[in-house]
Amino acid sequence: MKVAVSCDHAGFPLKQTVLEAVRAAGHEPLDLGTHSTAAVDYPDYAEKAAHAILSGEAERGIMLCGSAVGANIAANKIRGIYAGICHDTYSAHQGVEHDDMNVLCLGARIIGPEPAREIVAAFLGARFVGNDPGQERHKRRVGKIRKLEDES
Repeated sequence: MKVAVSCDHAGFPLKQTVLEAVRAAGHEPLDLGTHSTAAVDYPDYAEKAAHAILSGEAERGIMLCGSAVGANIAANKIRGIYAGICHDTYSAHQGVEHDDMNVLCLGARIIGPEPAREIVAAFLGARFVGNDPGQERHKRRVGKIRKLEDES
């Protein structure tokens, strides 16, 4: 799958590790910048990753900023994007499996390279289970989230 990867200046130091982790998991990263530690605005890069997903250019996205909070807030403002901050492997795979998360947000000032590699692998290795027999509750719950989005 193609994976949109974007970051602001604070996320940039971890971006190369994430790009390599995407490749190591057998996927193709789409590097949407930034390309240095020069100050930029994280909402601009959240928007780039979101639009790549919504246009079909990528199936999932990974956003990096200093804490992951700003990237997460910005990404979740875009209809159809379901982003989560995950600094552990359980949240990274469970967010996809149960919540249909399509954007992983990582804080480059919070985690180091090895946890990032493992978290990316967990995120990319997971799939939404809501269509599986006995797992319909997850599809119902995600449907309620989408309804909230449509009503706001």
